[in-house]
Amino acid sequence: MGPLSARLLIQRGRPKTDRLGKIRSLDLSGLDLLSEHLDPKLLSRLKQLQELDLSNNQLETLPANLGLSHLRILRCANNQLGDVTVLCQFPQLEELSLEGNPFLTVSDNLKVSFLLPKLRKVNGKDASSTCTQVENLNRELTSRVTAHWEKFVATLSPEEEAEKAQADFVRSAVRDVRYGPESLSDFTQWRVQMISEELVASGGTQVHEANISERPPKATATQEPRAKPVASKRPGDVPVNLSPNKRVCTSPLAQVEGSPVGSADSQTALQLEPLHFLQCHSKNNSPRDLETQLWACAFEPAWDEGQAGATSQTVATCGGEAVCVIDCQTGIVLHKYKAPSEEFFSVAWTALTVVTQAGHKKRWSVLAAAGLRGLVRLLHVRAGFCCGLIRAHKKAIATLCFSPTHETHLFTASYDKRIILWDIGVPNHDYEFQASQLLTLDTASIALRLCPVASCPDAYLLAGCEGGCCCWDVRLDQPQKRRVCEVEFVFPEGSEATGRRVDGLAFVNEDVVASKGSSLGTICLWSWSQTWQGRGSRSTVAVVVLARLQWSPTELAYFSLSTCPGESPAGRPQPCTSGSSAPPQIPISVLADEGMVLCGDEEGNVWIYDVRPLVAQRPPPPAAPQAPTQILKWPQPRALGQTVSRTMVNMVVADPTFTYLTALTDSNIVAIWRRNRP
Repeated sequence: MGPLSARLLIQRGRPKTDRLGKIRSLDLSGLDLLSEHLDPKLLSRLKQLQELDLSNNQLETLPANLGLSHLRILRCANNQLGDVTVLCQFPQLEELSLEGNPFLTVSDNLKVSFLLPKLRKVNGKDASSTCTQVENLNRELTSRVTAHWEKFVATLSPEEEAEKAQADFVRSAVRDVRYGPESLSDFTQWRVQMISEELVASGGTQVHEANISERPPKATATQEPRAKPVASKRPGDVPVNLSPNKRVCTSPLAQVEGSPVGSADSQTALQLEPLHFLQCHSKNNSPRDLETQLWACAFEPAWDEGQAGATSQTVATCGGEAVCVIDCQTGIVLHKYKAPSEEFFSVAWTALTVVTQAGHKKRWSVLAAAGLRGLVRLLHVRAGFCCGLIRAHKKAIATLCFSPTHETHLFTASYDKRIILWDIGVPNHDYEFQASQLLTLDTASIALRLCPVASCPDAYLLAGCEGGCCCWDVRLDQPQKRRVCEVEFVFPEGSEATGRRVDGLAFVNEDVVASKGSSLGTICLWSWSQTWQGRGSRSTVAVVVLARLQWSPTELAYFSLSTCPGESPAGRPQPCTSGSSAPPQIPISVLADEGMVLCGDEEGNVWIYDVRPLVAQRPPPPAAPQAPTQILKWPQPRALGQTVSRTMVNMVVADPTFTYLTALTDSNIVAIWRRNRP
C-alpha cells in the first residue's frame, strides 16, 4: 500500500459523500499502512471525523499533527506501535483500542489514561479503574517530587546558576524519585520528569496535578469517629475500658529476650533472629511517623501443589491508607497500594484460576483489602493494581476472610452488625470481577474475628464479637439467605466471662479453638467437636475447655491472636455433606502433631505457645493457666534506628512452616523475624 489518496478516503468513509470535510467515520484497517503513509496534510482535511479505524496495519507511530481535534473513537489494534504520547493530540477521545501491539506495556496504558481525560473505554473495557490508579500514582509522585525539591533547594548555594540548577534538579528527580513496582517504572519516571519540569517552571510554588476527574464512589461509608489512644481501631458503638497508661512490666515471665519460660520441662525456645524493621506505611513516607497504626497481616499461601512443606515468604500488611506486600527475606516492599481517605483494617489472600485469551489456565494470587469505607478492594498483586471493587457495607469493615474450600467465597464483617458471604467470581480476560451476594448473617454485636470451622468450613462459621463468641449455619443448600446466630458459646469462670468481648479467635487444628477476651490475662483452648456434641437443641452452650494459657493481664483490647498449625496429616479441609449436623470426630493422633499460638501485647512482646502437649494430654485440663513457651521481647531502640521506647504489638503471624514471623505495631513498624533451625 502506498500513500493515502483523497479518493481512497472518500471510498472508505461514511457517510457517503464527495467531500472530505463531511466524513465522520473512516475505515483504514487491513491496508498494510506504514507510518509514513499517513499524510497529515491530507488527513487534516477531515474536519468532522469522529471515528477512525487504523487496526491491522504496520504502524510504528502516528504523526504528531494529524489535526483531528474532534476524534472520539480510535482503533489501532494489531500494529507495531511503541509510543502512545502522540495520542495527546486527540483531547476528545472517548474510546481507544490498542490490543495486539507487542511493544506496548502496562505503563503505556497508564500514560493513555493520564493524557486523555475524557477516555471511557480502553480495549473494550471501562477505563475508570486505570484512571483511579493513575490518580493515586500521580498524587504520590507529586508529593515525592515536591519533597525532593525542598531538599534540593536547601542544598543550593547562592552562586549556582539558576538554569543549571533547575536542569540538575530534573535529572536528580528522575534518577532518585521512585514509587511503585518495577513494571510501572517507565510511567513513573515519565511523570516524575513532567512534574519536575512543571515545578521548576513555576519557581517551586505549584505543581500541576493530572487533569483527571475524581470518580468518587456512588455510595460512601459514613466515616465514624475513631478512638485514637491505644490499641482501638474500632469506630463502633461499644465503649472500651482503656487504661491511660501502659503498665510497667512486673511479670517474671519476660526476663530475657527469646528465653523459654514456665516449668522446667518446657520445650526448647525457638531461635528467632530479627531481620527487618520497616516503616512502609508512613504518611508521606516520613520516618517521623510513629502514629499510623497497623492492623492486619497475612502470608501469601504457597499455591504450588504437591510440594510438601511449601511456604511463602511474602506477607501482606495493612494500616492507614496503604496495603504493602513485603518479601520477608530481603525486607523489600514488592508492592504498595494506597487509597486516599481509606483506613485499611483487614487483608486476606486467595488464588484463582484464570483462563487467558489464548485458552491457557493460569493461577494467580488475589489480595482482598477492606476498612473504614466499607469497600472491598481486590488487588492483582503481581500486576500491581486494583482489579475489582465491592461496595460491601455502608459502614466500616472490621475483618474479612476467604473460605478454605471455595476460592471465590469471601466473608466480610462490618460495624453495621452484619456478616456477608460473597462470591467474587473469576475475572474475565479484562480482569473484571462480577461479585454476587450469597448470604447475610445478622449479629447482635460487631464481629471482630471470623473463622470457618476447620473440620466443616462449608457448614459453620465462628465469629469473635464484641458481645462474645457466636456460630452461624452457612450451608448454601438451605433456603434462608438471611440468618441469625445459631449458637452462642459461653466461657466458664477463669477464662472469658459470658457476654465479654472475644477479640482473638483461631483454630489450632481441625478441632481445637484458641480464643481470647479483653481481660483476665488468659487465652482459652477449647474443643469444637466436644462442645458441639453437647449442644443438643440449646442456643447457648458452654465450651469444653482443654487448657488455659497465661497472657498479659492488660485491660486493653484488640490484640489479635493467630495460630501456626503446621502440616496436618488430614490434609485440606473437606466440604461437609449437606445433611450433616455435627462435625466429624478428629483423631487425637492428628491433633498431637500440630499447634503453635501467637499473640502480641501492650509492651511490645510476642507470646509464643507450643500447645501440642496440652492438646495431646486431654482430658482433664490443667488446673492453672500454662505459661508461654517463649516470650519474644521487643528489640532495643537502637535496633530500630529511632526513638521507640515501647510499642504495642497489635497482631503477629507466622508462615505455615514457622520460618518467618511478622509483627505489627501501633507505632507504624513492621517487624520481621526469621527462625534459625538447628
